[in-house]
Amino acid sequence: MLRVLHVTTVPATLLFLRGHLAYQRAQGLWVGAVAAPGKALTDFAAREGVPCFGVPMARAVTPLQDLASLAQLVRLLRRERPQVVHAHTPKGGLLGMLAGRLAGVPVCIYHLHGLPLETARGRKRLLLRCTERLSCSLAHQVLCVSGSLRAVALRERLVPAHKLQVPGHGSVAGVDAAGHFDPSRHLPARAATRRRLGIPEDAPVVGFVGRIVRDKGVGELASAWGELRERFPTAHLLVVGAPEPMDPVPAGVLEALRQDPRVHLAGVTLDVPPLYAAMDVVALPSHREGFGMVNAEAAAMGLPVVTAQVTGCVDSVQAGVTGEMVPVGDARALAAALARYLASPSLRRRHGEAGRARMLRDFRPEVLCEATLQVYRALLARRGLPVQPAVARRGAPGAGQPRRRWDRSVAGAARAWRTAPPHPD
Repeated sequence: MLRVLHVTTVPATLLFLRGHLAYQRAQGLWVGAVAAPGKALTDFAAREGVPCFGVPMARAVTPLQDLASLAQLVRLLRRERPQVVHAHTPKGGLLGMLAGRLAGVPVCIYHLHGLPLETARGRKRLLLRCTERLSCSLAHQVLCVSGSLRAVALRERLVPAHKLQVPGHGSVAGVDAAGHFDPSRHLPARAATRRRLGIPEDAPVVGFVGRIVRDKGVGELASAWGELRERFPTAHLLVVGAPEPMDPVPAGVLEALRQDPRVHLAGVTLDVPPLYAAMDVVALPSHREGFGMVNAEAAAMGLPVVTAQVTGCVDSVQAGVTGEMVPVGDARALAAALARYLASPSLRRRHGEAGRARMLRDFRPEVLCEATLQVYRALLARRGLPVQPAVARRGAPGAGQPRRRWDRSVAGAARAWRTAPPHPD
């Protein structure tokens, strides 16, 4: 049986890999996951029926802890003996690639979900670039979630072009526009969510989904909202996500949003579609993305998106077709673009329908997951190893794991987006 182990720094990232986990299990692979230990990881293992292994990993630079984590990960790989290690996120990628090579894993894949070095400066940027280059050099193959991210990796000389690939049209594992993010399934949620949050039924709503940090452009969003609330006295702003201490927005910005009666801070939720259903246009003025899954989810829900013209966002939004792009950091341009949507329901409808059609056409989860599985098979074949997984034998590791409804068939991967929090990339 082909054994695949996914490695990521924190358990939250595993939520965005569930499409891959479900699809690979449906294809007969043994699939396990590694992340920092804790309740989030044990809950994920119990809920998804995936063998999970806790290895302490910190997103920050912690040399002594990192060495201990590396040693623990090497021991784990030697015990579990996967044929493929598929690592995600910067720290998970570095430790996963180092451990994979030290443990003699036949195929080591590093998946670039984004590059924090894009917005870093000075020594931090130099350190991030060095660690990314090391992870890429150790990998047999580097995958990117978008074409623009691939271009940045090449420009930064992180990896040679022949090792760098974008499965399908990009994204992590597609978006379930035909199921979980089908707006027709959430029509009653629009009124119910607005009623719960105290938003009038006929009010135009600007939405934001993501971490409440500088890198997501929350400062520019707050400035743009200051203009919009005066021009559109019935408009409301709905913010889904939570602050993070590693990249905080100025305290005054957050406090101003909290004090505004027309701003609704919904916090982190495991069920995002009902909140999208309450929105009319989505803003993601991020300073960098890997692909911009919020843009894709909003489009799947039939919503237009105003986003910054940065890495990742240029792949997930088509300017003038499914949304609009503004210069990064330009709050005035952001306000002007959002105002055009608030003033024109027909424009919102036209761009929303175009975005949804694009998601249904180009970003089906099963297509993205199969493309990734084909990468595994090609690398295994190149090393002379079997590429066809066998059916799990009785008593084999992972064979007795409970099968969820959505992973009993190949189509199960398309339903693996049931509950995902705001995106950490």
